[in-house]
Amino acid sequence: MSSKNKQPKPTQKYGTVRSNVPIALGSTAREASAAHLNQILADTMTLRDLYKKHHWQVSGPAFYQLHLLFDKHYEEQSELVDTIAERVQLLGGVAIAMAADVAEATGVPRPPKDREDPTVQIARLLEAHDIIIAEARRYAKEASEAGDEGTNDMLISDVVRTNELQVWFLNEHVL
Repeated sequence: MSSKNKQPKPTQKYGTVRSNVPIALGSTAREASAAHLNQILADTMTLRDLYKKHHWQVSGPAFYQLHLLFDKHYEEQSELVDTIAERVQLLGGVAIAMAADVAEATGVPRPPKDREDPTVQIARLLEAHDIIIAEARRYAKEASEAGDEGTNDMLISDVVRTNELQVWFLNEHVL
């Protein structure tokens, strides 16, 4: 490609699903699930990055425990990111991937660049989990109603359960 202004033609536009996906699920259901999963994906990527930010910036008497906990939760969220993105692709969609696109799409509030007290960090993480769990439950129900039990199962078994467990661990620090 010689011209600076010319963009290559995409093989598939974001927000669409391929028609030739033989998984016994119509394109309308697959399109809705892919869109919902991309929202969960953007929010999960944001939560994952919040964990890494707080892992690097945590301080105080519980530093060591929180430093390890935040890193463990970061790794678990990273696994969820891959699971969700692969489900979008399996449905024939295009998974959101780039940081700028994620920042534009996420419903998780952006944190300041500053270092914060661990109680503020935990409150911020709990808020992000609450957003993701609420939307995952809503989208799981919609997927099931559309006949997409695979997405329903992934949202409940992976997204909701992982986030609920992480909430439990975090919440024990603020009781």
